[in-house]
Order: sequence, then C-alpha cells, then structure tokens
Amino acid sequence: MSGPDSRLNGAAYASSIQSNPSDVSYRRAFQSVALALVPVGGALFDFGCGPGIDARFYAEHGRRVAAFDVDPGMCEHFAHGCRDLMASGAVTLLCAGYREFLAGAAPAQPAPVTLVTANFAPLNLIDDLAELFARFALLTSATGAVLASVLSPYFAGDLRYRWWWRNAPRLLWHGRYAVAGAETLIWRRGLADFAAACAPHFALEEVFAGSTTRVHAARATWLKLTRCRYMFLLFRKPAGAARAV
Repeated sequence: MSGPDSRLNGAAYASSIQSNPSDVSYRRAFQSVALALVPVGGALFDFGCGPGIDARFYAEHGRRVAAFDVDPGMCEHFAHGCRDLMASGAVTLLCAGYREFLAGAAPAQPAPVTLVTANFAPLNLIDDLAELFARFALLTSATGAVLASVLSPYFAGDLRYRWWWRNAPRLLWHGRYAVAGAETLIWRRGLADFAAACAPHFALEEVFAGSTTRVHAARATWLKLTRCRYMFLLFRKPAGAARAV
C-alpha cells in the first residue's frame, strides 16, 4: 500500500521515487508539515509506509514511529533500511493484510499516537474510507489528527488523459470516481467526499497545495489545486473526542 504507482520491489521503488525531483519535493513538503504537527518525542503512525523512507526520517528527527504496510517486498526493504531504529525501539513495523489491520492488528506502538501519516496516496487505493477513519480514531489520542497525501482530482496535468474527461462528470455529480490501476482501482475524490468519509471521527481542517502552503478547507476551491499532483489533507478529531480503548 505504498502508492498507486508502485509495482516494483521495495529497493527499486525507493530508488525510483527518490530520484524523481517532483516526488522529492512533494516528500520534503509533506515531511515538513508532519514534523510541525508532532513534537519531539511524540508518536506517529505511518500508514502505507512503503520502504520506510518517511519512517526513518521521522525517527531521525526525534519522533517515535509505528508503521504499517501490506506489501511484503516493501516491508522487507523497510526492515533492512530501518533495522538500527527498530533495534532501538524507535520504529516498529507491522506487515499484514488490510482487513487484518482494520480488525485490530497493529504494531507495538508508543501511546498515544498524535498523528497518522499516509504519504504518496495510499488512501487513493481504499474504496471505503469511512471504516479506515474509524480505525484511525482508535489509534490516535483525543486530539489526534491524520495527514494524508492524496492524488488531486483537480490536477491540470491529467487533462491530457481520456480517462479524466470520461470521469469528470462522476467527480462533479458523485464527488469521486475510480480508474483501473496496475493492481487495484485508484480512487480520485473531491474535498467534499473526503470530508464526508472522515466524519464523525475527524473533520477536514486544512488543505495544503502539495507544499507547506496552507489553504483553509472551507475556502479550498479546485482552482487552487490545479497545479499540484498531490494535495495534503489534514483531518483532526473534533474537540472533546475521546480515544477508544
């Protein structure tokens, strides 16, 4: 669950994504936003962690990290690249099926988790986001949040593809659509669809236009998001929400 573009093994995928200047820029921006949301010594949960690039970065910057992915190849690369951090207890990893995760499987994690991160679009591979946000609610503290990098359905660069034009009416009327990916369907969702899917456990609080630039969710028009392939969405628990046990 490392992203909709990945069919490569962990090492090849890590090399590929770290050599693409655009992907490097998106990653740096996402990491910067994530670090600003979690204090040094705080804990985060890296959902769809892939080969462990982000998990290592967060741990090297003083955060405690629990991570999860479904892909054995990605997890193998993760375990190799983060073996020192895993040995020290700064990073933990769960490699399991997605349904197992929803049912309660989780890596040993520092509690409470302040932030769930999902970088490079793992949420675009999920058809039912409501049950996923319910699971995130159980993993996070009463003031916990979710920061997700998702594919922007408004990205102007996609207008050259026929599939975008075929699905534009679905986005307009239904708020989402799916296209066939290498291994599964890839969902594109508008902001209103994300806002509905995260409720009642979270509320869509802020949108970042593929950078550290904040766009208030209530005023985030599609025109502000046409230049970014990825948009970063910050979901936060409503005031007074309790963490389930």
